[in-house]
Amino acid sequence: MKFDHVCGSIVAMITPFHADGSVNFEALTALIERQIAGGTDAILTLGTTGEYSTMTHEEDAAVVRHTIDTVAGRVPVIVGSGSNCTATQIEMSRRYEAMGADALLIIAPYYNKANAEGMYRHFADTADAVSVPCILYNVPGRTGCSIPVSVVERLAKHPNICGIKEASGNMSYAMEVARFLSPDFQMWSGNDDITLPIMAVGGSGVISVYANVDPASCHKMCADWLTGRHDEARAEQLNRLNLMNRLFIEVNPIPVKTALNMMGLNAGPMRLPLCDMAPENAAILRAELVNAGLISE
Repeated sequence: MKFDHVCGSIVAMITPFHADGSVNFEALTALIERQIAGGTDAILTLGTTGEYSTMTHEEDAAVVRHTIDTVAGRVPVIVGSGSNCTATQIEMSRRYEAMGADALLIIAPYYNKANAEGMYRHFADTADAVSVPCILYNVPGRTGCSIPVSVVERLAKHPNICGIKEASGNMSYAMEVARFLSPDFQMWSGNDDITLPIMAVGGSGVISVYANVDPASCHKMCADWLTGRHDEARAEQLNRLNLMNRLFIEVNPIPVKTALNMMGLNAGPMRLPLCDMAPENAAILRAELVNAGLISE
């Protein structure tokens, strides 16, 4: 499926594991089908929420293959191919393109970071190496560095870079980036709690953790905003704001996988260094799921 001006709710999928830590492909199939039934507009696999950083390249490829085969062209599939090593990012991007990815999510170089020109080349060289659209991923809380606004401005003109997942949580930064938006360069919120503020300055939707829990709600909120039903969208954002925030009461994806398990959706455990939530935080999360009507008392 061609990735062309996708708007709305893009779920950042978890990767379900068995108790022994192996990938649970049966559960992954069920979760993908649930997303499509809920109206999700696109699926991202191997994002931060998917725990790709704890998986082998072979496991990553198996999850990508399974996701693409299961989705079967019903919605676009975006694959996270990012690395702090540009050569590795290019290698993974080419691999996932060959497997049928509709778009790629490429990340700012973490740990080693980069100066402005290195940052530009890290993204531009990757986009030059593939034919499918590339999405920049700005998440300084994970990478320790932000993509400079001046670099985003340059990259927004690249013919194979179609947008940015803006996950800094900094609305001032997002508003600077919004100046570069065009039919060929979109912005998606990377933070569920500010989806509508991002959309209000021209964003196209959200790449969402929350959508794992309630895909229909996330899709409706975005669709309402995009079709001018702003009051309805605002009400949904505010109604689910507490739950969105509780999904980050501990480091992602610990709470969202815990929530899915509480809902009986078989997300399984996390892989170390992530582990089970503190009991007091799990109790807070459970109470919020009850308040949202997603589980019973």
